[in-house]
Amino acid sequence: MRILLAEDEAGIARVLSHDLKDAAHDVTWARDGTEALHHLEQDAFDVLITDIKMPGLDGIELLRLAKDMRPDLEVIVITGHGSIESAVEAMKRGASDYVAKPFLNDEILIIIDRLSRLRDLAAENQQLKEELGKLAGFENIVGRSPRMLKVFDLVKTVAKTDASVLIIGESGTGKERIARAIHVNSPRRTKPFVALSCAALPENLLEDELFGHERGAFTDARKDKRGRFELADGGTIFLDDIDDMSLTTQVKLLRVLQERAFERLGGEKTIEIDIRVVAATKIPLEEAIQDGTFREDLYYRLNVVPIELPPLREREGDAPLLVAHFIQLYARGREFEVKPEVLDQMSHYGWPGNVRELENAVERAIALAGNARFLKREHLLRFSTTHKSALHVPETQKETLREVVQRSEREHIQRMLKVTSGHKAQAAKILGISRKNLWEKMKEYGLE
Repeated sequence: MRILLAEDEAGIARVLSHDLKDAAHDVTWARDGTEALHHLEQDAFDVLITDIKMPGLDGIELLRLAKDMRPDLEVIVITGHGSIESAVEAMKRGASDYVAKPFLNDEILIIIDRLSRLRDLAAENQQLKEELGKLAGFENIVGRSPRMLKVFDLVKTVAKTDASVLIIGESGTGKERIARAIHVNSPRRTKPFVALSCAALPENLLEDELFGHERGAFTDARKDKRGRFELADGGTIFLDDIDDMSLTTQVKLLRVLQERAFERLGGEKTIEIDIRVVAATKIPLEEAIQDGTFREDLYYRLNVVPIELPPLREREGDAPLLVAHFIQLYARGREFEVKPEVLDQMSHYGWPGNVRELENAVERAIALAGNARFLKREHLLRFSTTHKSALHVPETQKETLREVVQRSEREHIQRMLKVTSGHKAQAAKILGISRKNLWEKMKEYGLE
């Protein structure tokens, strides 16, 4: 970091400059506020460290002038003992942080390190946005982990074709955003993108939404209604939660995929359509086929190009980028930060609700922040547990190794069933065992 140090006490300035240079920072020392202002007018700096009490131009006025010239300049103010009012005024004027005399140089080094990491993160996030911005439809998809980069490459490749796509991913991973990116980067981009969740409607209403109906088809059918297939003609239809579609509706969908034709409910006229189908599932459809809840022939029609969207816990390094993205999205011009230790905890949290849960956490933390600049851990990680460095085990708790293993296994299975809302197939996949094995263990531990 390029640092400008405005400090009239030579002893403090020399020692602090030495320690900052030892930490690989580039330091310029100004002996008063006027000299510091001259340096700011002549050169670019990342951080200004200024004492408040200086002869001539004081630190508060220097802060104001510096922020007018460089709004993005980070400013750390040094206040005299008991001068908390000056610190509060400095923070209101845009200071990033303050330290009170007497202070340890390590305090300032820690602040500088935090500001450096936040600046790097902001730059990385901006670069990522610029790169993804070159492709329409990727504006709200943030990620730089190896698995997400593979997803981006696959989307770019498959978007140019008319092949059916099956997006596989847990709830909250952003499947609809990927579907929209496919559509926007396809030759069909000027035609409609129509989305429908198969889990949101019962079977009879789902068929009515998909196929539409003729007037008089049922009691409340007072006029003709076009279904989602007709509305998507020429464009893309996105069928989310396809795993929740009934077998009866699956048969009718299969015919649409095979013949690109259908009849409205209560109608006899065959309607031909030109659509691309993108479907999404939150469970592996191979397991649904084995369970008899999904048709194998429909699966092969949908799964021409599979795109597996990883859960957030498997996207190494993406959590901080997403936090920065959602802060920018919900801050409405205000500046918020997350302390490095909290950001680290967020990176290691499992996020069972995936990106959707993280987005809600950031939005909640901003809503509850009040006038605070730093978002609170208890708002960002409301559902996580506090990790303890040591665990005290009372002498009375004496268990054999087998008992410990069984207890641990039972508790872990319970946790995974809770994370997946009781979805056994999904829990078994996370646990790395078959559904049959999971069922046997549940029966053994009385978890039915």
